[in-house]
Amino acid sequence: MNHYIRFSPSDSMVDLVNYDFNIIPLLSRFSLPLGYKQNTIGDVCQQAGIDVNAFLLIIHYVLGGVNDENLRKNVKASDIVKFLANSHEYFLSYKFPHIRQNLLLALDDNQSMINPSIIEFFDEFVAKVKRHFRYEERHLFPYIIALEKGEPTTYDIDTFVKQHDDVSTPLSELKNIILRYYATSVPNKMYDVLVDIYNCEADIQSHADIEDDILVPIVTSMIS
Repeated sequence: MNHYIRFSPSDSMVDLVNYDFNIIPLLSRFSLPLGYKQNTIGDVCQQAGIDVNAFLLIIHYVLGGVNDENLRKNVKASDIVKFLANSHEYFLSYKFPHIRQNLLLALDDNQSMINPSIIEFFDEFVAKVKRHFRYEERHLFPYIIALEKGEPTTYDIDTFVKQHDDVSTPLSELKNIILRYYATSVPNKMYDVLVDIYNCEADIQSHADIEDDILVPIVTSMIS
């Protein structure tokens, strides 16, 4: 953590990715196209219509645990909302279907009594996350956009903070069930699924942390 390298708009985007490949899912959720060539972080963000301060704020927070107040005070809440909305689409349209498909392929025919419960457990998790996301899209995000425009609202950030719950718990339970009790003759496939589940659990938690530690303070500063 103390040795984390801080990046600036003038640094190479390729150097950033090579520094820590865990950034790749974040780049996907920023909807950044590949083909960086020799472009800097600032160049890539400008070409994609992304605020570079918002980009670096999230990158530094996720990769290095750095919540940069100097960057944060120059970032609009709507830019964080845009990233979060992209993240919702990423999880629901790509990540969850990807995990489900791989999970189906990894299930062992000899576990036919357990397999339906595994899939049902995962589907219930996805449904819970979808409800969580839709609440934010219907209430939190429109409230923030209206707040930036100076328009009247019927929602408030305190309501969000009070009801913001952890939706990643079922994934933790699922991976523990598989690790402890799921015997299979094709373990390589299930190990791949476990890697996906572990990564997804961390991504979901990071998503929630960005809302709590970055978005909420920005919105709070707007109304104080």
